[in-house]
Amino acid sequence: MFIQIVWKTFLIFVIGTIILRLGGRKSISQMTIAQVVVMIGIGSLLIQPVSGHGIGYTFLAAFVLVCFMLIFEYLQMKFDRFETIGTGKAKMVIEHGQLNVKNLRMLRLTVDQLETRLREVGIANIEDVEWATIEVSGQLGYALKPPKQPATKEDIQLILDHLQHLSSEPVNMQPKSHIFTEINTQEHEGNQDGPKATL
Repeated sequence: MFIQIVWKTFLIFVIGTIILRLGGRKSISQMTIAQVVVMIGIGSLLIQPVSGHGIGYTFLAAFVLVCFMLIFEYLQMKFDRFETIGTGKAKMVIEHGQLNVKNLRMLRLTVDQLETRLREVGIANIEDVEWATIEVSGQLGYALKPPKQPATKEDIQLILDHLQHLSSEPVNMQPKSHIFTEINTQEHEGNQDGPKATL
């Protein structure tokens, strides 16, 4: 009896791993609703052989579940309608630095919760954000306004090229007059064209 339970458990582990591997490499947060339903169903099915049900029928049912999930995912790739039903679309929560209150209510997301997510990615002000979305996975997607975006390697290279171009141009350096020049020349800058006063 004990050996039979160990054997069934080992077989469930091996076959279950193969079946779940067919489902794809996604974490729980990245799964669609259909994938979560299938994984929960497979988890319930795989425990049935240990409690006395037929192991063959259990594996067949789990395999059929995964096949249905793969077919549905294929339809999602081919038709937007299926993608909207099965996965949903990202929701815009910030547009041009302004909150989209309507979508926040649809997502049941408070302003404080949104601000928490912004702080987690290093954003201090909502006004700095060009747009932000809540993705179907629940993650925050965003783009900063151009003045607030960090400089890229390309931007730095453009600045360096511009500075190099400026440094290669000849510069006409003319000495500037100052108050000590008047002492050396014995002339006042304002009286260069006029007659000198005599004592």
